[in-house]
Amino acid sequence: MQAIHQDIDLLGNWEGYRVRGIRVPVNQNRKIRVELHPKHGWWGGCSRCGCTGCDYHDRTTRVVRDLPVFGQAVELRVLVRRVICPVCGPSRESIPWLDSYARVTRRLADTVCRMAEIMTIKDVAKTFLLAWHTVKNIHKRYLTHLLEPVDLNGVTQLLIDEFAIQKGHRYATVVVDAVRKRVLWVGRGRSRASIRPFFELLGDQRHNIKAVALDMSSAYINEIAEQCPHAQVIFDHFHVIARYGREVIDRVRVDAANRYRHDPIQRKLVKGSRWLLLRNPSNITRPEDRQQLDELLEINKELSLVYIMKEHLNHLWRFEDQITARAWWHQWYRMAINSNIDALIKFARNLSVHVEGLLAHTRYRLNTGVLEGMNNKIKVIKRVAFGFRDDEYFFLRIRHAFPGVRR
Repeated sequence: MQAIHQDIDLLGNWEGYRVRGIRVPVNQNRKIRVELHPKHGWWGGCSRCGCTGCDYHDRTTRVVRDLPVFGQAVELRVLVRRVICPVCGPSRESIPWLDSYARVTRRLADTVCRMAEIMTIKDVAKTFLLAWHTVKNIHKRYLTHLLEPVDLNGVTQLLIDEFAIQKGHRYATVVVDAVRKRVLWVGRGRSRASIRPFFELLGDQRHNIKAVALDMSSAYINEIAEQCPHAQVIFDHFHVIARYGREVIDRVRVDAANRYRHDPIQRKLVKGSRWLLLRNPSNITRPEDRQQLDELLEINKELSLVYIMKEHLNHLWRFEDQITARAWWHQWYRMAINSNIDALIKFARNLSVHVEGLLAHTRYRLNTGVLEGMNNKIKVIKRVAFGFRDDEYFFLRIRHAFPGVRR
């Protein structure tokens, strides 16, 4: 039996400890239980400060998990000595392979974290015979230690966008360093109060922010104006055109479909045209789609006009010179006001309030295209996890997935 214990000592490599006893279960679902005692003459020192001049005064038993062996879970019963440290007072003896208050050994925690990068939490838990929440908590502690505190030095340009945690119910805001392409902060919600903690985290460095690219959310705009008075707000091309599609093209298209309610063929043509009207002409490659679009624009002058105005507005972001861009904007605005289309007139007037944000792309070549790519990966993270209930852990996973480029 002593020889078996020595072999297990070598296999386990529990520094400073020896096997006092082992219980191998007959049932496959039971754990292998190993009893560990400190080796004679070994002394770990204080777990807080590392002091070795401590007096031993008591002992306790800790039950922790180690790596499974031959498909069976391993449970360690570790005899831990309590010490009186001259520096820290009452404490526990330091154990090289076991962190204070941990329920698993360091090597099990390290292996779980490595596997969590390439496997789902459920699969990792199944592989190491652990509970789902145990794996999640191990990985969460690792990510917190790795990512906190966030380095905000030298941040001057930001990208801000929202994404859906649960479509139509829960949303979150993501803030990205536009230069290094790394996620700085993720928070729940999309209101002014939701994004304010980021600026509090930024502190006095918020005065160094020169440019922020975002959608046309009034909550974001107002909070940035208050927190970063020197920052230039830049309205992203993608979001402006998407808003045009919702507020102008969709409105005109629905009105046209209602007018054709007594003509089923024309009504069907108009109702099924949304994606053709929103898509860039260069992306319409099928001949039948081009033919359908031509027929649609020919039968309805209002739809034809708002479609042409969309392409004209698109052209605004091609200019690199602000004077030329401003002249183009004024021309587009006059055409919109004189169009006699209520939805287009309303959109143009609302957009005119933010004209400086529209033209700011000539000074800062920023857009949230990077964020749109990130949102796709966020969806993958969410799908692999089958939906995280712990938002804090979910946000840590997002930050870890986008470390950015090194300086």
